[in-house]
Amino acid sequence: MNKLLATLIAGLFATSVFAQGATPSNPVAPAAATTTKAAKADAKEVKADVKADTKEAKTDAKADAKVADAKQDAKVTKAKAHRKAVKAKTKAHAAEVKADAKEAAPK
Repeated sequence: MNKLLATLIAGLFATSVFAQGATPSNPVAPAAATTTKAAKADAKEVKADVKADTKEAKTDAKADAKVADAKQDAKVTKAKAHRKAVKAKTKAHAAEVKADAKEAAPK
């Protein structure tokens, strides 16, 4: 958006410079041709800026989506690791209880 505004302002300055220029012997034909060329050039610049901004926005959206996917994958991986750790702790505790029960059992 800033590029668009800068382009429009530059176009205004460019047209004001043409308007203040020296008056030629035939002012109607060259001034109209120059203004048309300048307007076309400005329109091309605006189109290019809009295309660039759109492309940049799409790239940013894709990057944001990838970051979100990576965060989600990290959460899933962390949850799986936590589940495995809890399961291992539970097995170790059960084995410890079983060993304690064997030691306490009368022979």
